[in-house]
Amino acid sequence: MASPTLQERKQELVRSAIWDAATDLFAEKGYDETTIDDIAQKAGVSRRSFFRYFSSKSDLMAYGVVGFGTYLTETIEACPAAYQLSEVFRHTIFQVARKCAAQPRTRKIMQIAAKYPAAQQAHHSRTAELQERVAKAFALRCGKVDMPASLVAGLTLSVLSVIFQAWFERGEQDISPTAERVLATLGRLVCHGKKALPI
Repeated sequence: MASPTLQERKQELVRSAIWDAATDLFAEKGYDETTIDDIAQKAGVSRRSFFRYFSSKSDLMAYGVVGFGTYLTETIEACPAAYQLSEVFRHTIFQVARKCAAQPRTRKIMQIAAKYPAAQQAHHSRTAELQERVAKAFALRCGKVDMPASLVAGLTLSVLSVIFQAWFERGEQDISPTAERVLATLGRLVCHGKKALPI
């Protein structure tokens, strides 16, 4: 991939500043109560500039999914060449879960989504796009396997969702034990005969 240009880096900085300002306001003032003017003022941009980066408040709320997708695809691509699909799956689950949990904003976004149905709907509005990105990453990394890449991508996102929800509800700091419990439970559920699948 080509390195981003100076202009692209500047645009991403502004986009991130708007996103940061918005999530702070959503947490402090409320998602429904926060206006686009409020966000623009806190981010230090004009209303017109806001609309150059986001089409609406809902579009902005879904922005975190873009970064999440980048974490996922980069982690899949960076897996050691010797890894089999099950190893890529497990490694990706743990690495992405830890990276997201280490960011204070992750819990804040989950709190906003849990409290405001409109925010939750907006946050999940790009799930199909996210799954497609992850499926392409698995297909490129693992090639042709017995399980379709789209299915592996869907399973990866579902397992991560369960892990994040359990971690959020328990109020834990370290997400690794939660990830271990969820994967162990999944392994038992898909147990074939006396031998569990290597999840």
